[in-house]
Amino acid sequence: MARLGMRKPFNKSTGRDYKSEYARYQGTDAQKKNRAERNNARRTLMREGKVKKGDGKDVDHKRPLKNGGSNGETNLRVLPKSRNRGFKRTSANKPVGSA
Repeated sequence: MARLGMRKPFNKSTGRDYKSEYARYQGTDAQKKNRAERNNARRTLMREGKVKKGDGKDVDHKRPLKNGGSNGETNLRVLPKSRNRGFKRTSANKPVGSA
């Protein structure tokens, strides 16, 4: 039960307030720019026929955008979602076994 003066969570099943999360983080200009870059990378590979909607593939940046990577052809690759999202991370947020 929510206390007086506190907002109730937007999503009752998860307890997360997605509206405030968007306002604080996802809606910032920097994050909008990053999302547009990721979407542009996927559209580029869709035009080349390497991925299509609903195929279970992710467009991976070998060097992430946040670490100075780009949408250049040599920095993009197609991976199955299970491989791109399914690795354990260390406290430094790097895949286990990576340099």
